[in-house]
This record gives sequence, structure tokens and C-alpha cells, in this order.
Amino acid sequence: MKTRYSEFDSFYRACWDEVYRPLAVTLRNPDLAAEAVDEAMIRAYRRWRSVRGYHNQAGWVYRVGLNWAVSQLRKTRREIHPERPPDEPRSDQDPPLDLYDALRHLDVKHRSVVVLRYLLDWTEDQIAETLQIPKGTVKSRLNRATTKLRKELT
Repeated sequence: MKTRYSEFDSFYRACWDEVYRPLAVTLRNPDLAAEAVDEAMIRAYRRWRSVRGYHNQAGWVYRVGLNWAVSQLRKTRREIHPERPPDEPRSDQDPPLDLYDALRHLDVKHRSVVVLRYLLDWTEDQIAETLQIPKGTVKSRLNRATTKLRKELT
């Protein structure tokens, strides 16, 4: 029988990178994404009895991490008003440069659905469940985001 710790440890090892990569692209900040995943994993561990029963545990961690990071960004923006975020170092797993640049022009709400749908190949139902928004909202955000991306890329 697995203990709470060993069960969570297996989940953590299997899912940390799975949650980190889309957050890094969505947030455009690898350091903030890593902090967000860590914070969300801590919260998942504290609530593991409930979280382990969720259909999409990694999706729950993604949403908690995204919400935490957006809160941190709001707090930082209130303290400092940068004109433009600094360029982040690129890794081999980053999308092609043109797409990466085009994604920068989307706000977090639209960028998150694009990342989950096209980079992680999640269904609209999975995205809606994870972000706790209606499926119609997922569809409309995807539509608006892809329209804007098409304009940026052509």
C-alpha cells in the first residue's frame, strides 16, 4: 500500500515538467513558471487526499500555478511598471521563434488556451475543466487567439 508521501512523490516526478512547460510558455517567464509549479505542487501535497481523486490532477496543478503566477504578476506590476518584459532564454522545447513572438502578443487568458490546445494537444473539454471556464469560452478564446496569431504570422 502506497503512503501519501510515496503516492504524491510519484505524481510530482511524473508531472512537474508536464505542468512547467505550458506555464513557461503561457507566462513567458521560465523562473516564474518554476515558482508557480512549486507553489501549486505544495498546495497539491497539502490537499492530496482530495487532489488524488481528481480526473486531471496535472490540470488542477496547472490552474493553481497559473492563478498564483497571475497574482504575482499583478502584485509586481503594482510595485514596478516595466515597459516591456525582458527576453527569456530559449530552450530546445520552446516553440519556433515566429510562433513564440506571436504568442507574446496574446494576453494570458488567450495564450493559456492556445498552449493547452495546440502544444499539449488537450481537448476543449479538458481545457474547460482545468481552467474552470465553459467550453464555449474555450472555443471563443481559441477562435480569437488563432485569428490574431494568423495575422501576426502572415
